[in-house]
Amino acid sequence: MARSRRTPQSTTAAAPGTYEISTGTAELVPDTFLPDAWTLMINGVPSSHVQIGRPDVLEFEYMRWIAAIVEQQTAARFDPATLRVTHLGGAACSLARYFAHLWPQSRHTVVELDAKLAGYVRDWFDIPRAPTVKIRVGEAGEVTRGFYPCSREIIIRDVFSGNRTPLDLTTPEFFRAVHSALTPGGLYVSNCGDYSSLLGSKTELAGMTQVFRHVAVIADPPMLKGRRYGNMILIGSDTELPAEGSREAAQLARVLLGGAVPAQYKDERWTRALIDATPPRTLSDPAPGPDLPPG
Repeated sequence: MARSRRTPQSTTAAAPGTYEISTGTAELVPDTFLPDAWTLMINGVPSSHVQIGRPDVLEFEYMRWIAAIVEQQTAARFDPATLRVTHLGGAACSLARYFAHLWPQSRHTVVELDAKLAGYVRDWFDIPRAPTVKIRVGEAGEVTRGFYPCSREIIIRDVFSGNRTPLDLTTPEFFRAVHSALTPGGLYVSNCGDYSSLLGSKTELAGMTQVFRHVAVIADPPMLKGRRYGNMILIGSDTELPAEGSREAAQLARVLLGGAVPAQYKDERWTRALIDATPPRTLSDPAPGPDLPPG
């Protein structure tokens, strides 16, 4: 069903325009289909979508995919009343808002590099205050290396510089810092922007297998078949993840297939076959270049 066009009338300090931030520019673009909804552009790249008063709305499909695996795994192994989640990469704090609404007693730390942006989004959007959602200004890798061991159940990485994840957040050294910060059986979920070769996902997953006992993937079928640039959701844990044919995998599949952009969950067997003999990334590796269009 087509959405009817609406003229947004903000109930917060959000206003259309381009704003100077510490790392460049942020632009607020009104959503003409949803009331009081905004897309946040960072240096020209869409980074977040927020509808004021509706923290339960996740407009970006990849965020829905992250929410699907986090919700399923939380129901299986964590207590929402004591859940501690760290979000590496803040922007408009869309996922932190969503989970804080879903689990009001949960606690969220959002790590955001840009101090000016962190201040703006507090003014623009209805983000719960600390201690429910705390925004910590800092570089994600450095902050992660400083976490106390076993201090949080879930870490979500959604960090981009332009359309790439910084190299130091894709290595086994980084994954070891994440693993140390997680409680036993904790969950790591990351958004990997990748090209059709899937080389970025393969190298990250290869590094993750050096640290986590179990890995899995979520993406839409064209991405899984290597047909375009898009999002791959990478999942790591020391607790076994849903296996193909299990009730848990079937339940997750139903959720993922229900969105506007249907996605698929790929279990550990498929994911390890994807990795094959791909070596993990190191800090000395050059940044990957764009793929050739699939032939």
